[in-house]
Amino acid sequence: MPKIENDHLTYCSAMEHPFGYIKDNEVYLKGFLGQEDRVIGEVKEDEASTLKYFENRFEQLKEKVEKLKSDIEENQNKGSFLMKLIHLRDSLMKSDALGDFVPLIEELNKQEEFLNEIIQANRTKNLEVKKGLILEAEELKDDTDWKATTEAYKELKLRWIKTGPVDKEIEEEIEAQFNDAVQHFFENRRHYFEGLALQAEENIKVYESLVVQAREAHDFPDAKVAFEISKKIQKEWKSAGKVPAEKRQPLWDEFSRLNNRIFSRFKRSMNTGPTMHPREVIRKAEELTAEVKSLTTQPTTRELIEKAKGIQQEWKKLPMRKPKEVNLTARSYQFFMDIVFEKAFLEKLVHGKYEDFDEKPLEEQKQIKTALLKDLLHRDQTELDTAQNNSENFRVETKDFEIMMRKKLSGLKRKVDVKNYILRQLSFK
Repeated sequence: MPKIENDHLTYCSAMEHPFGYIKDNEVYLKGFLGQEDRVIGEVKEDEASTLKYFENRFEQLKEKVEKLKSDIEENQNKGSFLMKLIHLRDSLMKSDALGDFVPLIEELNKQEEFLNEIIQANRTKNLEVKKGLILEAEELKDDTDWKATTEAYKELKLRWIKTGPVDKEIEEEIEAQFNDAVQHFFENRRHYFEGLALQAEENIKVYESLVVQAREAHDFPDAKVAFEISKKIQKEWKSAGKVPAEKRQPLWDEFSRLNNRIFSRFKRSMNTGPTMHPREVIRKAEELTAEVKSLTTQPTTRELIEKAKGIQQEWKKLPMRKPKEVNLTARSYQFFMDIVFEKAFLEKLVHGKYEDFDEKPLEEQKQIKTALLKDLLHRDQTELDTAQNNSENFRVETKDFEIMMRKKLSGLKRKVDVKNYILRQLSFK
C-alpha cells in the first residue's frame, strides 16, 4: 500500500487480530496482565501468512505448557519441575507469538501453587528426618569405638545428603547442628590418635631398651642367668604398649632371635643326662613315628588322644641335636601327629554342631565330616596362596626373613596336606 508522507501524517495498514494487529508493516501483540502492546515481528511475505506464523508459535507454547503439566502429573519428584515452570512462565511474558496467553499463565500459576504445597510438605518431612539424624549424631559424638563409629558417621552423612532441603530460614541452623556433632566426634578421634602417636614414641624407647638388654643377656657367660633375664624381658615386652608395626617389627626380629639363642644355649647346658647313640636315636624316632602313624587309622577316642600325648612326651626326650638321618622321619612324625589331632578337632566340631551325630547313619556322618573338612581346607588353601604371593611380591633379602617365611609356608602346606589326607581316608570308608 503506498504511503503519502506529509507533515508526519502516515497512511498504513492496521490489520486486526483477536490478540494483536499489524501496523506500519510490524506485528504487535496486544498487552495482557498489565503489559503494554509490543512489537513481536514484521511482515515478511504477506499479512495473513505472517499472522499464521505467529499463531503457530503460540500453539508450540501451548504444547510446552501441556507437556510440563503432564510431566508433573506423571513424575513422583514433582518439586523438581518448579524452576522449569517459573522459567517457562517468564518466557511466556516475553514470547513473540499471537494467542491468548492469560489461560496459559493462569494454568502455570495453578501448577506452581500445587508444587509449592508439595514442596512445603516435603520440606516439613525432610526437617523431621534431619532432626532424627541430628539425634543419632549427638548420641554417637562421644563414642570411642573409633572404627565402628567412623563408619556410622559416614552412613549418617550419606543419609543426610540424600535427604532433601528444608525451609531456607532454618537450613543454616539445622546444618550447623548436624555438623557440630560430627565435628565433635572427629576432633575427639584426632586428639586420641595424636595421643597414641606420642605414646608410641615412648613405647618405642621401651622396646629399644629391651633389645639392648637382650644383647647384654646374650653375651652373658652364665647360661642360666642369661635365661632368667630373657624370661623377665620377654614379659616386659608383652606389656610394653602399642607402636606402628613397621617400627616394631625390626626390633622384634632382633629381640626374638637373641632370646631364641639364649634359650637354646640354656637348654644345651641343662641337657646333662646320659646321651643316646645316633643309631639309637634313629631307631627310637622311627619307632615313635610308626606308632603315631598307626593311630591315624583308628577311631578317635579319649584313650587314643592320651596315647598320642604320651608319644609326644617320648619324642621330647630325644636329644635336641639329632642325626641328619632323623630329619625325614621327624617330618613324617609331625605329619601323622597333626592328622591325629586334626581328626580329634573334627570330631569335636561335628558333635558340637549335631548333638545327635552318633545316632545318624554312617554315610550321613561321613558326608557331614567331609563338608566341614572341605570348608576348613578351603580356608587353609587360601591362607597358603596368600602367603606364597606375599613371599614372592615382598621379598626381603635377609636370612632371618627367608627362614621365617620357609617355616610359615611349610606349616601352612602341612595343614593343607593333613586335611587332604583325612579327606582321602573318608572317601575310602
